Amino acid sequence: MPGGIGVAAVPCAPVPDPGPSIPELAADLIARGVRRIHVLAWRDLEDRDAGGSELHADEFMRRWAAAGLEILERTSAAPGLPATTTRNGYAVVRRGSRYSVFPRAIVSELTGRMGRSDALVEVWNGMPWFSPVWYRRPHIMILHHVHGPMWDQLMPRPLAWAGRQLETRLAPPFYRRTLTVTPSEATRQELLRLGFRPERVTAVENGTDPAFTPGGERWPHPTVLAVARLAPVKRLALLLEAVEQARETVPDARVRIVGEGPLRADLEAWIEAHDARGWVTLVGHMTHEELVTEYRRAWIVGSASLAEGWGLSLTEGAACGTPAVATDISGHRSSVVDGVTGILASERELGAAIAKVLADHELRTRLGEAALARARTLTWEASATGVLRVLHRAVLTRRPPA
Repeated sequence: MPGGIGVAAVPCAPVPDPGPSIPELAADLIARGVRRIHVLAWRDLEDRDAGGSELHADEFMRRWAAAGLEILERTSAAPGLPATTTRNGYAVVRRGSRYSVFPRAIVSELTGRMGRSDALVEVWNGMPWFSPVWYRRPHIMILHHVHGPMWDQLMPRPLAWAGRQLETRLAPPFYRRTLTVTPSEATRQELLRLGFRPERVTAVENGTDPAFTPGGERWPHPTVLAVARLAPVKRLALLLEAVEQARETVPDARVRIVGEGPLRADLEAWIEAHDARGWVTLVGHMTHEELVTEYRRAWIVGSASLAEGWGLSLTEGAACGTPAVATDISGHRSSVVDGVTGILASERELGAAIAKVLADHELRTRLGEAALARARTLTWEASATGVLRVLHRAVLTRRPPA
C-alpha cells in the first residue's frame, strides 16, 4: 500500500479544456441544419430498472435541450408510466417491450412516425440497434461497458452464448466506422480489442452530481455502504461474504445496502441463514437527499460487481469524501485510482481489503481526501460537453462546412 498519499498526489486532475462549450456547439449544429436529435435507449430515467446508463443519458440530454437542441428519447414501455412525456426539456416516447422496442423504434425512425431527426445517438446497452445499417444521417454510439460474463447471469446458457457472440463478434464490424463514446479508458481498450478503430472511440468520463458533498458525522461503528440495484451482476451476496470475513478483524463492522431489485428475497434469505440481522440492513429505496446523507455517514463504499461501465456509486461516495473498496474490474478501475482514492481487490481478497481500510483511520482519511479531490474534477457539464463534441464531429464528417 503506498504511504503518505495525500490530496496533492492525485494524478487525475484534467488539463484545462479550451474547446467549445455546449451552447457554442449547439449553435453551430443548428446553423448547419442539425437541431432535432433522437436518442435510442433501452430504458429511460423513470423506469424502475433505471441505472447509471439512464442517468448519464438524462444528464447530457437536459443540457443539450437547454442549449436549444430538440431532443427526443425513444425507449421501451415501463409499468405505470405514460407512453409519452416531457422531462427536463426533452421529449420521451416509451413504446414496446424490452425486446420489441428495437424493431419498433427502427421502423418508427425509418417511417418518420416520430418526426424527422437530423442526427441520432444510439445507446448500446447489451443489445445493439444497428443504426449504422439503416440510419443515413449523422449518428454516434454510446457504449458504457462490454457485458462479457454478465450474459451468464442475465440469460440461460444458450441465450447467454448468443448474447456474447452478438456483442463481441457479430455487431462490432457494423460499428467500426461509427464514432463511439465510452465512459472510461478501460472500456475503450476493451472495444479496441473487439476491433473498434482507435481514432473513432473516445473516452468521456462520467460526472458527479454537485449535491454530493462532504458533511456531517460518520456512523459510530465501521459501516460499509453499497448502493446498487439488487440484481445478479452486482453480486451483493459476495459483498456480504466479504464483510463477514472482515468482521473477523473488525467485529463491529456493518453493511447498509441501498436499492431495490429482484434479488431482495435472496438477500433476506442470506441474512437469515447467516444470522446477520444485527449487522446487515437492507435500506431499500431512498430519496436523493437521503442518499447524500448515507454516503456522508459511511466509512467506505463497497462494490463486488461483476461488470460496470463506470462505478457511479463509488464516485458519488468519493464526492462525499468516502473512499471505495471494490472488485478489480474495468469499470471500477476507471472510478477508483487503486491505492489513492480507494482499494481494488480480487474476489478472494475483498474481505481483507475491507478490513484493512475499516481498521486504519489514517489510511481511510488519506483515501477519502484523495477521492474527494478527484471527484471534484468530474462534472456532468464536462461529460455532456464531451459527448456533444463527438456528435459535432460526426456532423462535420458527413456534412461540408457551411
